[in-house]
Amino acid sequence: MKPEDRPQSSRNLTPNAGKHIRAIVEAAERAAESIVDDAEAQANSYLAEARADADRAAAERLAGLSGQIDVLLEQAEALKKGAERLAGSLERARGEAESGAEERAEREPGGPRLAAVAPFERPEAADHFSGSGDGDGDPTAGERAGRAGARLLATQMAVSGSSREEIEERLRKGFEIEDTDAILDAILGPEE
Repeated sequence: MKPEDRPQSSRNLTPNAGKHIRAIVEAAERAAESIVDDAEAQANSYLAEARADADRAAAERLAGLSGQIDVLLEQAEALKKGAERLAGSLERARGEAESGAEERAEREPGGPRLAAVAPFERPEAADHFSGSGDGDGDPTAGERAGRAGARLLATQMAVSGSSREEIEERLRKGFEIEDTDAILDAILGPEE
């Protein structure tokens, strides 16, 4: 069929249909572009929110770590100051000990005068201390003198390096003291 043979309404529709189709395609393309643009905008918005959340979390973590670091630095500074004070105290104590030793050496030429305790020889007054005397004199005075002698002997033996057992044996044999704990605890401290 020739175009002239087509009905008039068909001929009029064809040029208009092309325009309509072009308009529809253009509208569809614009709608597609709008959808793509909206999708990109939403994706960018989600990315921005995720970045902001990540940045906030990182900032909070850094703030927490910064606080912990500050506390550790304060503790380290306090430990350093304490160590410096302790070192100063030790240095002063060393100086005092050295100067005290020098002063003692100047006052006491020839060094310390401590000597080992001589072997025990039972004194005559021990009879009064043990209660076996003849009744002359005050037994409590003899007892006090015996205790004082026992204490002096125990002190000398302790200073010369005798053991607790050695001192105890000497007190029992030489002064006939059965309970030596009071004297030994007073000189050497309580037994552990």
